[in-house]
Amino acid sequence: MSNAPEPVNIFDPFARFRNATRARIGIGRTGDAMPTRAVLDFQLAHARARDAVHGKVNFDAMAERLAPLSVIRVRSTAPDRTTYLSRPDYGRRVHPDDLAEMTPGDHDVAFVIADGLSAAAVEHHAEAVLKTCLKRMGDLSVAPIVLASQARVAFGDEAGAALGAKLVVVLIGERPGLSVPDSLGAYVTFAPKVGRRDSERNCVSNIHADGLDPEAAADKIVWLAREGLRLKLTGVDLKENADGAILPTRAGAPSLA
Repeated sequence: MSNAPEPVNIFDPFARFRNATRARIGIGRTGDAMPTRAVLDFQLAHARARDAVHGKVNFDAMAERLAPLSVIRVRSTAPDRTTYLSRPDYGRRVHPDDLAEMTPGDHDVAFVIADGLSAAAVEHHAEAVLKTCLKRMGDLSVAPIVLASQARVAFGDEAGAALGAKLVVVLIGERPGLSVPDSLGAYVTFAPKVGRRDSERNCVSNIHADGLDPEAAADKIVWLAREGLRLKLTGVDLKENADGAILPTRAGAPSLA
């Protein structure tokens, strides 16, 4: 799908709205069907979303790029992508054989990079967000970075607990839509352990080229992590009220502060 603005057309009242949003509005029709361009755009977007879901993150190459950071490669209990997609519960637990790789320590924060439902999101954005977060950690101690395949958000609960971390941040590929196939999400959970509810997490969503950039995302993530550690909680009880001045967004992007 092309991101180039449409030329001004005084006979098309929806043109200026399409230039301001990715939503499919006022696409017109040809007879009783959609125009060919709209059909092809839709098919391309759908193909990109499917590729994102079924894609595979090259965690070996990522581990090399993250050097000299300490990295741990682990798997969920889902043996393959088909099982992962049909049995979400399998993606929430660490494979028993890999638990031994995670030695508990005195860590403030653990970062887990999980493939989730968009390999493209992880490949495009996860490393930049992680490295930017690490620069902002200050005196907080960080556990070895966990790279998790076939993993979902709750995977971080068991991984964080196994590492002895007080708080876990899961960077994960979000479910792709027909407008953004490579959106990354970050989930922050205090006192990770198996059985944590989604209401006990904070989420920073829509990290992608046309959404929240790595700098702004890292500011939000680190603020939530520090406040979570200070207050000893995350989730619905932790409200983001950081000064908007320290939460910059990409020029032209809407502020989420």
